[in-house]
Amino acid sequence: MDYKRIAEDILKNLGGKENINELTHCMTRLRIKVIDSSKVNKDKLSKIESVITVVESMGQIQVVIGNKVTKVYEEIIKLAPQEGSNELNRSSNKKDNTNLGNKILSTIAGIFTPVIPAIAGSGMIKGILSVLAMYYMNKHGINIKETQSYIILNALSDAVFYFMPIILGYTAAKVFKTNEIIAMIIGGTLCYPAFTALMTGEELVSFLGINVTKATYTSSVIPIIIAVWVLSYVERFLIKYIPEVIKIIVVPTLSLLIMLPATLFIFGPIGIYLGDTISWLYKSIYGFSPTLCGAFIGGLWCVLVIFGAHRALLPIGINDVAQTGRQNLLAFAGAANFSQAGSALGVFFKTKNKSLKTIAMSASITALFGITEPAIYGTNLRLKKPMICAVICGAIGGGIMGFGGAYGNAFANQGILTIPVYAEAGMTAFLSYLGGCAIAFFGSAILTYITGFEDIIE
Repeated sequence: MDYKRIAEDILKNLGGKENINELTHCMTRLRIKVIDSSKVNKDKLSKIESVITVVESMGQIQVVIGNKVTKVYEEIIKLAPQEGSNELNRSSNKKDNTNLGNKILSTIAGIFTPVIPAIAGSGMIKGILSVLAMYYMNKHGINIKETQSYIILNALSDAVFYFMPIILGYTAAKVFKTNEIIAMIIGGTLCYPAFTALMTGEELVSFLGINVTKATYTSSVIPIIIAVWVLSYVERFLIKYIPEVIKIIVVPTLSLLIMLPATLFIFGPIGIYLGDTISWLYKSIYGFSPTLCGAFIGGLWCVLVIFGAHRALLPIGINDVAQTGRQNLLAFAGAANFSQAGSALGVFFKTKNKSLKTIAMSASITALFGITEPAIYGTNLRLKKPMICAVICGAIGGGIMGFGGAYGNAFANQGILTIPVYAEAGMTAFLSYLGGCAIAFFGSAILTYITGFEDIIE
């Protein structure tokens, strides 16, 4: 496959590299902010080799490619290099006309998307460790959690969450176009052992004689994002007014000296309270009816995927794992993924179109491993009725999970490889998760086959 030619075709139909304001990618799609959307040829874009579909959402042109997206992205970057964000002089004359709602969703996606592969990998390790620990305890009565090997591997699986302020400091700085290293230093200060001990101790904490709100910032999400957002304005102000000859030293020095106290007194506590509020709202909905909450997420998750809006919910799951070591959001989302796989399988058995059969089987397998876009755009949404069947069965599967109290002990992409993540919840909860996945998958496959659809004539 000629990724260079694909990249050239994509750039051409985006209006050329001069029409690109911002280019990023997630696990399955390119995310592009363009200067003039009238120059974009969506019809031709969608017909390029490897492109599954093109979606315009959150103020972005989203080119859905699938698991080859990284290779295409790398070729596009070679043809249209992005401006670095680590220089002291940052300016842009490109006007962003995106509305506020889309800006917020796009910002959330930009901050969290680069972190998800590392979180998913850590989640897989956590799940495997959980299964091994249960196996050795039940079969041999051995607690491997006390072994040095387990402690080392557990540290590997927990590190991404413990040092989340540092990691998000970097990704947020990329999004807000400010100095990544300064942002990471602010995040690192929040994780520094002596600082953490001070904030978790019994004594009152003061800075320059002023009392500081005590809070634990390791594993926190929102405080560092707010701090880096404010840092971007502080830095631009300093760059504008500080003489060029001393800028390289004075700008980072003043940025740190201004932002750390501001984070301690203002943005840190605000972020902690805001994160607690968001978590409380989700838990309140879950507390009102776990079944309804599971059904809602299980049914509508992949509808949100169509618009790329599902990433607005990911911080809830990330924050829950970071703070409590467990999450149920992605358990319910797993029902949605398995239902998409099932509907694609139903299409495979029902259609007489050989080309569609190939697409459906490939999409079903891919969805079982957590990548649903090929199933959504390649078969289910394209044929309409399979998508409806997937939504119905995903809701039923998610409802069963909610009723059974399913949850995972890590944040991991939803598919057959991450099933061990949900094993530690206990037998009843784990069986409800497995039952929800089975009903979502087999139910949507059978319902799609029975209901049928308007087949594509070869």
